[in-house]
Amino acid sequence: MTIHLENRLAHRVGSDAEAIETATRLAARFGANAAERDRGRILPWPEVEQFSQSGLWAITVPRQYGGAEVSVTTLAKVVALISAADPSLGQLTQNHYAGIERLRLHGSEEQKDFFFGRMLAGDRFGNATAEPGDKPPRQHQTRVENTADGLRVTGSKVYSTGALFAHWVPVSAIDDAGENVTAYVARNAPGLDIRDDWTGFGQRTTASGTVVLDHVPVESLQIFRNGKSKKALDTANAVSQIVHAAIDLGIARAALDDTLDFLRRRSHAARGSGIADATSDPLTLRDIGAGTVAYHGAEALTERAARLIEEAQASGQPADAARALIAVVEAKIATTEVSLAATNKLFELAGTQSTLEQYGLDRHWRNARTHTLHDGVRWKYHAVGQFELNGLLCDPWTLGHPYSPAPEGAAASDQRGETTEDAVRRP
Repeated sequence: MTIHLENRLAHRVGSDAEAIETATRLAARFGANAAERDRGRILPWPEVEQFSQSGLWAITVPRQYGGAEVSVTTLAKVVALISAADPSLGQLTQNHYAGIERLRLHGSEEQKDFFFGRMLAGDRFGNATAEPGDKPPRQHQTRVENTADGLRVTGSKVYSTGALFAHWVPVSAIDDAGENVTAYVARNAPGLDIRDDWTGFGQRTTASGTVVLDHVPVESLQIFRNGKSKKALDTANAVSQIVHAAIDLGIARAALDDTLDFLRRRSHAARGSGIADATSDPLTLRDIGAGTVAYHGAEALTERAARLIEEAQASGQPADAARALIAVVEAKIATTEVSLAATNKLFELAGTQSTLEQYGLDRHWRNARTHTLHDGVRWKYHAVGQFELNGLLCDPWTLGHPYSPAPEGAAASDQRGETTEDAVRRP
């Protein structure tokens, strides 16, 4: 098989500052019609193309391959900015950025040269990972088989966010040797069927539908030995998860902003309160204050997690990767809770008028409620406790077991020989 490439040429972002400026500009554009797209479930084809052609989808490509190699902190800010405008657009990038990080860590030089070049040209990675029943990777039925006609991929996937918009669909599979691999299938490959059957009440325009593969041809260049069968811990999952946290942070920001706008321009004081206007209500002021503090706390935890990922990327040490992963878990707890609280509190404070369909404010809660179901926060508290108290790390995607001993030097402070003062200073 010969890979047929589309002739594309995207803008190349040159710095962290340019990435944030570009995201700010695009967010203003994307937010203008976000409620309309949500209401009619209008898939954002033009917006996705503008987004990737802006160069933002390639900002984490390493410098040695022509990219800007922006920091994880900048990546999280970019995703949060776009997600505040339209979290469906933010979510479409999640598997793409995760794919770039896995390529950086586990790709061959030939694969890096080829796929990083395609990312810089404006190509997009999608996703075809989960299987019905939420099976762990080693129980997946999707296979990459070496046939007389070459390598072929066969199987079925669900929750395939981004696949419909992608140029390359990463498919989690098992090869003839029983190893977990990812096959990067070309969007136009024969036998690839992407079905737009996503009916969730939130994140409605992610097209997170079904992917069916019937003996889809791939070449060896498209098969990634991506570390999922290895025991070493790296930053791949942490980068993947911090994008999810940034999406929820963006949803919370949008809900808070719309709450403030509605209170200032449309809301009335609570009946019987004796307050002249909604912005003078002391109970409302208290709730706005609490929501702002919670948002800033979640924002700070996300920035902290991003910084620890950057340190782990620089060191390449499993212990640093473990600390970064737990920091992301903490950020996800905070961003999940603030996004749900802010999107619910919006209606309580803004009043009955805020529920009118013409404003489309219900999309914030529907988006938050849908996206935060990605994985259960109730178990994330458990994961933090296991790490801090027992030195156990939860990373089933990498380690193959729900809880495994954390890499030496990564676990709780008493196991590292730190003093209490040292532990307080820990990032």
